[in-house]
Amino acid sequence: MKIIKKVIILLLIVFVIAQCFGPDKNEGHLTSIEAFMAETNPPEDVKVILKEACIDCHSNVTKYPWYSKITPINYWLDDHIKHGKKHFNLSNWDGNSTKRKDHKFEELIEMVEAKEMPLNSYTWMHSEAKLTDKQIKAVIDWAKMVRLKYALEPKPE
Repeated sequence: MKIIKKVIILLLIVFVIAQCFGPDKNEGHLTSIEAFMAETNPPEDVKVILKEACIDCHSNVTKYPWYSKITPINYWLDDHIKHGKKHFNLSNWDGNSTKRKDHKFEELIEMVEAKEMPLNSYTWMHSEAKLTDKQIKAVIDWAKMVRLKYALEPKPE
């Protein structure tokens, strides 16, 4: 019994010390997504969806929930955010070619249509991010319009 008590105390000490460490926060300004919003011109209902279901992990602007202060959860969240930004970053939109932007929207359509985005692990704690069929249709319709716009743009020679 003494060994179990010592192990529990040691684990508690390690847990408390771990709280002093954590990854850097992904906290930019909403202005970082203005170029994306201006170029893609989402309707108001899609803007709300983007805000509630996408921006936290797919931009340089994350609103962190209370539990993000707990190590090791903060590292898990950081990994999700880095992974999300790697695949689709609304904050770095200007630096992409039209071909890449079109490809990102093609992926967006596939992921939303397959209900793979937003992630279930995100919607567990953010119920407002769980998309209805109507919201999915709105996002897909908007994304298809954006892709059409990119297809009609003149190609560099």
